[in-house]
Amino acid sequence: MHYYRHEPAAPLSALIEYLWMVTDGPTPRQVRIVPNGAFELVIHLTKDEVRVYDPTNPGSCRRYSGTVVSGVYSRFGVIDSQEHSSIIGVHFRPGGAFPFFGIRSDELADTHVDLETFWGRDAGNLRDHLCSTNSPEQRFQILEQSLMSHLNCSIPRRREVLYALKVLQTGTASIADVVKTLELSHRRFIEVFTSEVGITPKLFDRIQRFQCFVRLAAMSPAPDWGELAVECGYFDQSHLIRDCHSFSGFSPTEYKRHLLLPIKEGHIALD
Repeated sequence: MHYYRHEPAAPLSALIEYLWMVTDGPTPRQVRIVPNGAFELVIHLTKDEVRVYDPTNPGSCRRYSGTVVSGVYSRFGVIDSQEHSSIIGVHFRPGGAFPFFGIRSDELADTHVDLETFWGRDAGNLRDHLCSTNSPEQRFQILEQSLMSHLNCSIPRRREVLYALKVLQTGTASIADVVKTLELSHRRFIEVFTSEVGITPKLFDRIQRFQCFVRLAAMSPAPDWGELAVECGYFDQSHLIRDCHSFSGFSPTEYKRHLLLPIKEGHIALD
C-alpha cells in the first residue's frame, strides 16, 4: 500500500486538515471507519463508483458515483478496501466543509451524497482530470485548484463556533463553560454549532474523547484501559467501554485487536 498525505496552503488550510491518497490498497476486505467529527470528500481513481456497506448487514451496500461527499457520522461505517484500492480524498477540519457545498452541515449528517449534487458537471470533470495523471503531486495540485474554485469566501465562519471547536478538541473546557464564555443561550449555541459542524456540541465532544482513545490505543502496545479512560476525559473505564462500543461496535480490547496499519486514521480491519 502507498499512502500519501498533503497539507494544503492558505486559505484552504483553515478549512481542510489534509488531502490524502491511497494506491495499491491493503488486502483485508472489510474495513470499519469510526467517527471523527469531520466531513470527507472521496474520489475513486479506478472506477466511477463508491460503495458504502450497511454495518448491520455487511452484504448490503449503497452505491454512489466515484466522487462522493461524506457528512459527519455519529456511528461507524463499513467499506470493502479492495473495492477502494486507489482513492484520493479531502479530510476537512470540523466545521470546515460547508463553504464548499452551500448547505447547512447538519443536512448531510450520517449520509453520503454524490459531489455532482453540489458541483454539477465539475465533479465528473475533476475525477477525469485526476485520473489523467499518476503523479501524486499533480493530483494534489488538481484537487487544490478545484477546491479553491468552489470555495465560497462570502460565507463567514462564526467566531463562536471556532472558539468552541478549539476548546472542545483540546479538552480545555466543558460545553457549559463554552456557553458561559460566549454569552449565548444554550439553545442558540447548539443551533449555530450544529449548522456549521453537522452534529450537536454534545455529540462532537463525545467523539473527541473517543478520538483521544483511538490515538492512544494505537500508540500503546498494551494499554491500561483505566488510565487511558482518565487521560481521555472519561468518568471511568465503563464509560470508555460504552462509548467505544457505540462508535466502533467493539470493546476497547476488541478494538485494539482489530487495529490495522490504517489506510488513514480511524480505519480498522474486520478480517
